[in-house]
Amino acid sequence: MKPEITITVIPKNFLRPITVVSLLVVVTLMLTACTTTQSTDQHSEDFPSATIREHLAESGALTSSDANQIIDSGRSDPGVLTTPELVHILTPSVVEIAVNLDRGQGVGTGVIFDENGHILTNWHVVEGASTITVAFEDGTIVDGELFRRDPLLDLAIIRVEQRGLVPALFGDSDSLQVGEDVIAIGHALGLDGAPTVSKGVVSALNRTILDNVGGNLSGLVQTDAAINEGNSGGPLVNMRGEVVGINTVKINSGDRLGFSININDAKNAAETLIALGPLPPPGFLGVGGVDVNRALARAIGLPVAQGFLITMIKPGSPAETAGLEPDDIIFEMDNVPVTNGYDLTVFLREHPSGSRISITVVRGLRSLFRLEAVLGDRPGS
Repeated sequence: MKPEITITVIPKNFLRPITVVSLLVVVTLMLTACTTTQSTDQHSEDFPSATIREHLAESGALTSSDANQIIDSGRSDPGVLTTPELVHILTPSVVEIAVNLDRGQGVGTGVIFDENGHILTNWHVVEGASTITVAFEDGTIVDGELFRRDPLLDLAIIRVEQRGLVPALFGDSDSLQVGEDVIAIGHALGLDGAPTVSKGVVSALNRTILDNVGGNLSGLVQTDAAINEGNSGGPLVNMRGEVVGINTVKINSGDRLGFSININDAKNAAETLIALGPLPPPGFLGVGGVDVNRALARAIGLPVAQGFLITMIKPGSPAETAGLEPDDIIFEMDNVPVTNGYDLTVFLREHPSGSRISITVVRGLRSLFRLEAVLGDRPGS
């Protein structure tokens, strides 16, 4: 029997109404480990110093002369940078992400992926967000939009309309070694000003975390670099200035146990998702109503303790065409449970106009009906 441990998903429910207030949502997870021990020797001949020199100069993070001075400073390994140099290089590629949620506001971190406005972060940072705001190192603040997501990897891509972006330099997480120095950069606790920097080592590789509902994060990089609320979506960086992970979770019951999505998985997923193009607009059903809970179900004698109770149907909408009626309780769509209005909204986000769906409802407090609907365009879109 594996021991149970407590883990915090970094800031999905990290709320900031007006001032910074931390609300940690803790879930119970099972941790399985595949420990790897490797040599920590550095091999300067394997490092393409010209690559980082060119990247620094072309991205605008540093002038050519500055980049040359850093790379060719006479160190035994010309690719290894000091922590202040790493911070100076990476900061223009790290952004703060603020979201508006039903429960308040949340804060996370993102990494600029390319010059086309794509930014990597965690899915749990932007999940359920009604608005996304991105703040850059130079003080610029712009609106962002959810572009694509991979919930199983806890990865999301947001997109901004902004020129002059400085993409981070991405490394090869397969070449990481246990004991190798790394730094974590992120907007911990949503504090004003520059991002927070912490330093540590790669503690383990290929970690897998299982949660209590069957989800999992695998191939994770474990680090003892401090990762706090607001760090989610920020980069884990090696001492050559390369992003090797996207920080995602930490374990509260241990001391300095943080985990990052390995950058090879994150980069491959991002490239695939970007090739698919932006998400289409959500489909429109045309219903309004209230959430069913145990108190409401008991008060009016409903046969189910959760679902979405329809109180209004828009005339001419797909809901009316499908035969939905007021007082119907939606509790499944395409065999996906609908426990409340949020579930309904998420389902519609993932099914654009023209999608043919099945809707299972309880009608007349007893009868079970399955109806077919074709989602339409949202009015005014």
